[in-house]
Amino acid sequence: QNEVELEDAELLIQSGTKILVEAANMPTTAEATHKLEEAGVVIGPAKAANAGGVAVSGLEMAQNSARLAWSAEEVDERLQKIMVGIFKSCKDGAERVGSA
Repeated sequence: QNEVELEDAELLIQSGTKILVEAANMPTTAEATHKLEEAGVVIGPAKAANAGGVAVSGLEMAQNSARLAWSAEEVDERLQKIMVGIFKSCKDGAERVGSA
């Protein structure tokens, strides 16, 4: 957590960064996030960047707790539905704040 601090954000902006995709749990401090947003840097939050991995992990836990064995096709079908829902939520949120 908090690996990208304000000073790091300023360096990223100075180097011309346009997109920052987070890959850790809450890696960017609030101050750095605000600075990056003010500079127009698009931030792909870790939750979105790793949504598929988290979703499949959740599906595995559901299978295990119910003592089920889904086929790869069934897992993929469930994952596709989850990912479409995540995309729609992100798109709707972006439209609400005028970032779409």
